[in-house]
Amino acid sequence: MRRLRYGLWIIVGIAAALFGLFAYQLSQPKNDFVQSAMVGEPMPQFDLPPIVESRPGLSRADLVDGEPKLLNIFASWCIPCAAEAPQLEALERAGANIVAVAIRDRPEDVERFLSIYGNPFTRIGKDDISELQLAIGSSGVPETFVIDGNGVITYQHIGDIREDDVPMLLEELRKAGA
Repeated sequence: MRRLRYGLWIIVGIAAALFGLFAYQLSQPKNDFVQSAMVGEPMPQFDLPPIVESRPGLSRADLVDGEPKLLNIFASWCIPCAAEAPQLEALERAGANIVAVAIRDRPEDVERFLSIYGNPFTRIGKDDISELQLAIGSSGVPETFVIDGNGVITYQHIGDIREDDVPMLLEELRKAGA
């Protein structure tokens, strides 16, 4: 009988400790921002062939020409990539130089995607095995990086670009050029 009481108290103690831990975690402020380990780091060496005939491929040398750029990681099969297309066009109209990497895609599918949703990209590299994507810490598509004129990643935007993200990305691009 005495063993049963000790067992119940142990169970009650464990439950109270778990409840306290859960309550503490729920009381903490929410942080939606994912810290990237690559922000502040230079782009790795890479040389991607073009995926479409209308645009040249992309290499690290293209990102160290003194001009800041937006690097967009996308795919034709990505629904959020289609949703962010108007915002990419708005960024281009505002003067942003946008380069891209197509992930695990086929040239004909990328051509079709660009003909439907527009092509704000000055260069588009083909990354069939996601080698560059993984090397720069991209976790999926779409994802956009601000690269300064020296080829250093200064900002990472995870997910699709929404209309209210455009001014912030333009500001990050401006800061990268300063």
